[in-house]
Amino acid sequence: MQPGPIGVFDSGYGGLTVLKEFVKKLPQYDYFYLGDNARAPYGSRSFDTVYEYTFECVNRLFAEGCHLVILACNTSSAKALRTIQQKDLHHFDSIKRVLGVIRPTTEIVKEYTKTNHVGIFATSGTVSSQSYPIEINKLYPEVIVHQEACPMWVPLVENNEITNSGADYFIQKHVDALLSKSDDIDTIILGCTHYPILLNQLRKFVPEQIKIISQGEIVANSLQDYLLRHNELETICSKNSQVSFYTTDFPDNFDKGASIFWGTEVNSKHILL
Repeated sequence: MQPGPIGVFDSGYGGLTVLKEFVKKLPQYDYFYLGDNARAPYGSRSFDTVYEYTFECVNRLFAEGCHLVILACNTSSAKALRTIQQKDLHHFDSIKRVLGVIRPTTEIVKEYTKTNHVGIFATSGTVSSQSYPIEINKLYPEVIVHQEACPMWVPLVENNEITNSGADYFIQKHVDALLSKSDDIDTIILGCTHYPILLNQLRKFVPEQIKIISQGEIVANSLQDYLLRHNELETICSKNSQVSFYTTDFPDNFDKGASIFWGTEVNSKHILL
């Protein structure tokens, strides 16, 4: 079987914060990043629509030679991953796998919380899916999960408005709303891959004793462990230390926004689904 890159999918830019940690932790592999920017954002779309869009992108990544695809998008992980795993994967060769970002994040919750009260900041779609409470309570039924949907945060990040005073208003509004749900919250999960960009702003309003968990490093550690446990898949992941960026929108637009997340210049190509 021909080796291929690890596919990393997001509805837009946020998955770049996860990909960045992959490259840092596992630089030897090739990565194929696909952002469905032409149809973003996914956060407010229905389950059926998110599934349809996500599967189209996964299918394209498989066609590009990826054997392993990571949904580096909480909305897709919440609304599409399970259906793809249960309904669609058997139509492809048996080696292909699709993984998400929610399960690895929930698995480590007990390493952080002492009070068993955990907060989640996420998009409206991820909150309404109840994926975080469901997955956390499967593993740790004693943990109480408090969620807060933050619909304005993604546009603030993508428009590079996060340091403006107007951004502080929307950040503090949702921090206050989440913390008002329980005085016992001692851990907050950033349940959207855009939100690590807001970490410095969040720290202005979140008490310092409360831990804030970003997903990138956690998911990178999980990917490393997964590849160690699945040698049959690891051996067909190509290893030339190359990263390719593709978008369903205009590359110039993508490159401008992507540089906010990637930290350096990005040169993407357009891809048709």
